[in-house]
Amino acid sequence: MDAIRQQIEALEEELIALRRDFHTHPEVGFEEHRTAAVVEAYLKELGISTCRLAGTGVVGLIHGGKPAPVLMLRADMDALPVQEETGLSYQSQNQGVMHACAHDAHTAILLVAAKVLVQQREQLEGTIKLVFQPNEENAGAVPMIKEGVLESPQVDAALGLHVWTPLKSGTLGLSSGGVMAGLDIFSITIRGAGGHTGYPETARDPVIAAADLIQTAQRIQTREISLMKPTVIMFGKITGGTKANIIPDTVTLEGSIRTLYDDKGDRPVERLGRLAEQVAATHGCTCEMTWFRENIPLINDPAMTRLLAETAIPVMGDETCILPYASMASEDFSEFTARVPGAFAFLGAGDEEKHTHYPHHHPKFNIDETVMVKGVELLVRAAKAYFETAAG
Repeated sequence: MDAIRQQIEALEEELIALRRDFHTHPEVGFEEHRTAAVVEAYLKELGISTCRLAGTGVVGLIHGGKPAPVLMLRADMDALPVQEETGLSYQSQNQGVMHACAHDAHTAILLVAAKVLVQQREQLEGTIKLVFQPNEENAGAVPMIKEGVLESPQVDAALGLHVWTPLKSGTLGLSSGGVMAGLDIFSITIRGAGGHTGYPETARDPVIAAADLIQTAQRIQTREISLMKPTVIMFGKITGGTKANIIPDTVTLEGSIRTLYDDKGDRPVERLGRLAEQVAATHGCTCEMTWFRENIPLINDPAMTRLLAETAIPVMGDETCILPYASMASEDFSEFTARVPGAFAFLGAGDEEKHTHYPHHHPKFNIDETVMVKGVELLVRAAKAYFETAAG
């Protein structure tokens, strides 16, 4: 066992304790006050200077033997508005709030990685920027970028990982190109003319128009956009009406569009808006559509992906543990990889015997904590490999 792995394994108990502390005290986006304070105190005890961005975001710098290049390592800190049902001894103490997406593990992993890296700062041929980001669940990366997280010093590359229960413990999901979906949220209100359900011919029924739109919209992803460009249009909420025998005036549909590619050329949101107008008109109705982009697609840089893959082989055991992987979930690390070369990996933590097979955002979500040491080692070794590669 080499010195780095030995050092990290010696910190496993501390790593797990950190994760469980964060899990017990979860905080939702931009309310991570306690979490940020714990992160700051830990980094300052290591002699790492810190600053705040976007309110609860924490940034620390490890200055190596040379000022450049600058590699950003990022962890997200926010929890979800979910009532925990795990029954764990360290279950959430905050009613209706839970770490159901492994951000507690990400924060703990990056803190312990910082502890290992700071002890090797003289051997690092560059600077490491540690970024503890708030509100990942609702695009918290953008406020940090606006407040200068990629500047002073300017970031040259970025790495991130997600502890991931859909993958088995002991595996790592990693691919070049699109690995997590862009996400658009839309709302469509169809307006007709209400009436009595016994005399539907006297009304202009927005309910049947809404049903038609839900069915017809599927043609966009199967008939208008190439099947080689994954596109998913989903309706998640339908509201309208007050009573079973009354045809309502309006029906509102809400949903999401996800893509694994730069969709500027295909414009699925605009296509849906056009289709909605045409379907509504067919039924004698009108419609209004609003939408916003929550996340852009996360695109892994080929060179950074290769570096991370080569680093991961000895960490995970062998190359058979490195699996090609992409997800239609979204992640705002995409805002960083859109601006600097970066790579994002999925660290498998699913184990049915340990009851860590539940999906993310589930009230019984938990992780196999034994994989966290591999996450620490991957970040440490990838940082060192990046600087070595940059130095030529």
